[in-house]
Amino acid sequence: MTKLNLFVENGKKIIGVAANYKSLLKVLNKPMPEVPEIFIKPTTSYITEKESIVIPKGFSVNEEVELGVIIGKRAKKVAENRAIDYIGGYCVALDMTATCKMKEARSTGGSWTLGKGFDTATPVGPFIEKSLIPDPHNVTLWCSVNGKERQNGCTDDLAFSIPILISYISQYITLEPNDLILTGSPPGMGPVHDGDIIEGGIKHISDVKFKVDIE
Repeated sequence: MTKLNLFVENGKKIIGVAANYKSLLKVLNKPMPEVPEIFIKPTTSYITEKESIVIPKGFSVNEEVELGVIIGKRAKKVAENRAIDYIGGYCVALDMTATCKMKEARSTGGSWTLGKGFDTATPVGPFIEKSLIPDPHNVTLWCSVNGKERQNGCTDDLAFSIPILISYISQYITLEPNDLILTGSPPGMGPVHDGDIIEGGIKHISDVKFKVDIE
């Protein structure tokens, strides 16, 4: 049996979803996309608690708190109405984003790889049993920096639901046990700096805490 609590060690890929909260789309003045906008982060970007987020020299980085969905079994061309069966569990995740590199990529049509995939760009909390979140579309995510809250949003605001994400991704990319889907972040994200303490979580279920260092 796959030990999903070891998803960090055993996962083969991390798939992120861009701008997947309706409230964030409003803030960005962006229309609702026709399909999810996805990107891949390397698993070398994982860190767990007691490790520090290290910002590469010269990078400007924002924090983004997200509900992570951990895949429980191989998923290929999954129907939307069956997608929930492929969820193995959850985690609290931060999608650290180098805004300087993302700005360059958007202006040139270039890759998001450095902006999203630098070392330590995916801090995660421990595995959360699927049974502890009976409705993943009704959990509250929060994030604070140095004790000041920045983000507070509910997953009922997702532009694309989790079954839609799993089904869509699996039409083109086979999902495997321990893979992680980052489902998007509510508005309020902002820059972090050397020495900052980022805290976040799913209310009443799981919290994380990470320190920020500059390379």
